[in-house]
Amino acid sequence: MTDTPARLLKLLSLLQTPREWPGGELAERLDVSPRTVRRDIDRLRELGYPVEASRGSLGGYRLVAGAAMPPLVLDDEEAVAIAVGLRAGAGHAIEGVDEASVRALAKLEQVLPSRLRHRVSALQNATVPLTRGDGATIDPQTLTTLASAATGQEALRFSYRSGDGTETKRQVEPYRLVSTGRRWYLVAYDLLRADWRTFRVDRVSEPFATGARFAARPLPMEGGEGGAGDAARYFARSMAGRQPELRLDVRFAAPAEFVAARLPPALGVPEPEPGSGPAGEDGCRLRSSSTDSLEWVALRLALVDCEFAVQGPPQLVAYLESLGARLTRAASPGKG
Repeated sequence: MTDTPARLLKLLSLLQTPREWPGGELAERLDVSPRTVRRDIDRLRELGYPVEASRGSLGGYRLVAGAAMPPLVLDDEEAVAIAVGLRAGAGHAIEGVDEASVRALAKLEQVLPSRLRHRVSALQNATVPLTRGDGATIDPQTLTTLASAATGQEALRFSYRSGDGTETKRQVEPYRLVSTGRRWYLVAYDLLRADWRTFRVDRVSEPFATGARFAARPLPMEGGEGGAGDAARYFARSMAGRQPELRLDVRFAAPAEFVAARLPPALGVPEPEPGSGPAGEDGCRLRSSSTDSLEWVALRLALVDCEFAVQGPPQLVAYLESLGARLTRAASPGKG
């Protein structure tokens, strides 16, 4: 192989597999002399790749962890696997999959050859996900469009459906995406309303990057530095103003470890409390606050799958009574 850039890329691809490569085997794979392999290894080191060499008859070369993340070289199958995995995670707002995953997906899909983009789309379209039902499914392409526009400071147009079903057209300067674990939100400056807004991404459709660049505006927050942390704080503050806070006080007839494993972390951590069960048995107690809807909180408490008693707030108690009556009627159709 006489093309030096192509040879370096192939050498780097070989070294990125988790093994040590003898110099002779590398020379054979690349169809060059061992001396050329040594020169190419030196070139990779000059480019910042930490290639380690070991001496002796069993010695060889391997790529080790360095101080910075070097560019990766992926073959077709690896690129498709990563893209499909990122799209699956991003599309269902899995807890722990945040804006960084969407940015990585946007970068990867931007450089994928058309044949690989087709393979990724085919796999995605042929796969039916089994979702948990407590979050909204999102088109990964929508997420990557929003992420790319926010990163590139490019104005966006999209259709937006509000909670009451009203459809509006929006033109915004996207600032950051915020993941809550169940849903994605876009923090953006709405140009038509001349004010900051947060948009649920599952209600966004037909996003289009206009190509118009903008200088990022500072968020309306005191002491902010304009980073992702500010976006998260702004989002939390704006959501707290929309949804009344629920101060939860719930006793469970099950160990704290059992309950905690079945509750979303956003609802808090239950504490062991002897005799706290509804019938006086040992259990645990959850004291926390939530700005989620009554319906969602009630559903998550019921999904813990043990006896529980809600001490407060009163509106949650009333909703559970109404829900319980409806479920009883649903289980006994034609009676009463």
